[in-house]
Amino acid sequence: MDLHQKIRTLPTQPGCYLYKNAEGEVIYVGKAKNLRARVRSYFLEASQANAKTGTLMREAVDVEYITVANEHEALALENNLIKQKKPRFNILLRDDKTYPYIKLTMNDRYPKVFVTRRLRKDGGAYYGPYFPGNLAYRLVDLIHRSFLIPSCKVDLSRYHPRACLQYYIKRCLGPCLEGLTTPEAYRQTIRDVQLFLEGRPNELELSLTKRMEAAAEAEQFEMAARLRDQIVTVHQMQDKQRMASADNEDADVFGYHYENEMLAVNLFHMRNGKIVDRRDFFWEDLPESLLDAATEAVAEVEELEALPRMEPDPAAPAPEIGEGIAIVQHAAVSELGGTFSPGVFFSALLKQIYLDQSYVPRSILVPVEFPDRALLAEALTERTGKRIEILAPQRGEKRSLVDLVCQNAKQSYDQRFRVLQPGMKAIQEALQDALTLEELPRRIECFDISHIQGAETVASMVVWEDGAMKKSDYRKFQVKTVTGVDDFASMREVIQRRYKRLQEDKKPFPSLILIDGGLGQLNAAYSALEEIGVTLQPLASIAKKEEIIYVYGQENEPVVLDRRSPVLHLMQKIRDESHRFAVTYHRKRRQMRDRDSELLSIPGVGPRTRQRLIEHFGSVRGIKQAGPDALTAVVNTATAERIRNYFAAEASGNAVLPVLNEAS
Repeated sequence: MDLHQKIRTLPTQPGCYLYKNAEGEVIYVGKAKNLRARVRSYFLEASQANAKTGTLMREAVDVEYITVANEHEALALENNLIKQKKPRFNILLRDDKTYPYIKLTMNDRYPKVFVTRRLRKDGGAYYGPYFPGNLAYRLVDLIHRSFLIPSCKVDLSRYHPRACLQYYIKRCLGPCLEGLTTPEAYRQTIRDVQLFLEGRPNELELSLTKRMEAAAEAEQFEMAARLRDQIVTVHQMQDKQRMASADNEDADVFGYHYENEMLAVNLFHMRNGKIVDRRDFFWEDLPESLLDAATEAVAEVEELEALPRMEPDPAAPAPEIGEGIAIVQHAAVSELGGTFSPGVFFSALLKQIYLDQSYVPRSILVPVEFPDRALLAEALTERTGKRIEILAPQRGEKRSLVDLVCQNAKQSYDQRFRVLQPGMKAIQEALQDALTLEELPRRIECFDISHIQGAETVASMVVWEDGAMKKSDYRKFQVKTVTGVDDFASMREVIQRRYKRLQEDKKPFPSLILIDGGLGQLNAAYSALEEIGVTLQPLASIAKKEEIIYVYGQENEPVVLDRRSPVLHLMQKIRDESHRFAVTYHRKRRQMRDRDSELLSIPGVGPRTRQRLIEHFGSVRGIKQAGPDALTAVVNTATAERIRNYFAAEASGNAVLPVLNEAS
């Protein structure tokens, strides 16, 4: 059955259709209220006249379909299929930013709290997402300090022989050691943390106050003081929330700039009436990846025209078809020329962003109208259980806000596509956001290991500080405790030596430790820090080939930056400098080894004699140029004669001859 025959067998129900090429790959996914009418519209002459639609139909050799109960289900199914199949004729959302959640591991005997970017059905309690990304890390740190819930990776399913440093500095209840806390007391603290994260401060304050008074009456003054500090923390958080909620509006605002077949989209997140974060999206291959709206628009016309011919409900009002056809025909006319259609684009973009998000703001502001805006708003309202509005404002404050985001999208376009180098402060802020660092990265120390088959293993440390490489702080290391090829053990030794020394000298740690390597080197570096009691130091690694950045604590979600990203260029620059410095030092060590070992081939010259000669003359060249009197000042006359004979033979091209004669 060819494609034309198969279309006649399609049902008239709502659903999704999938075009496939000769290799069986899905190249386009679409939804329809009437599958047969929608798919048939692709063969209309108006559709075939468009270049990109014509390309799709020349490649398509088969079509499959999935029927659903209604158009809302078709909307959700289309979004899932696009994300799963990644067809090249659909708009694909390319975004390297996902917002973090705070997770409580409720199934554990002693639950932990930490930041994650992936939601799983594992029995844990998730809170978020948090805007901006580092807010989640600040809150976890606050919980860690105020409620003493650990965020380390220590196995709490069993007791350990001793507590870590965090317990002794009053940053942890100590569930890793038997007798320091009880499961009941720990569970009570977890309930406090839940109230804190759920935004129930009054209930939390009441509970804390009662326990504080009870502890004071029982003369448990240390516990009472800790509960008092928690009450102060709750008060401070309430004050901040009151200051931020002058306007309670939660909204996402979109803007775009399109030029030369390249597109930049900005998304601003407004929470409690304030802009708290932004996201950037870019498309460079829009003509290839974006199917023109002509096919979609003509199909909508076909469906709308088909509505009167269906069995009408006598009690239902007649559908207002004329207005819908006018809107769609206008879109079709604009698309037949092959121009970019913002409406079709935002329709696809919003589906991919919001249909599987756990949190959707009440208002979504877009710069243009699009046909299924109301349908998408209904689907989101139904899924979230609260009224969601998708608006395309034409005037007033909301339009001014959309225009502001469009201006920012123009700046993003210029930075991305006009190759404008952002300032160092902007790069630092982008790096902080990409790696979810708690503070602006002022100083980065980067390490690399260099050797040949385990011989002369050395390491380098280079320093980037406030926008420039700081060569005066570079360090070189000889690996002393590792034999053979073991990069992980070598990295562990070097990291421990460096930061144990900083601890002893009471010097500040860097904003970020960067490792040249993958997950193995990253874990080795963390184990070295953990051995000296350092568990909260920001730590990352960058792999050479893939250029993927792994951040310790979120290894399952590596940071993949665009190849044009200034942040990636900065990380590559630091990594490459570390590699260059390590290789240079390794070559120097190898040359010294090869040079010094040349003396050992002279009879009568052993390691101690070689060392005395090098220390006295400074180099092999100095020994070669030394006269008999100078040599006899360091070694005996016979050895001095052998050395002179060896280098004389070497100069004549027969360096082995004196050695052989001596041996005979």
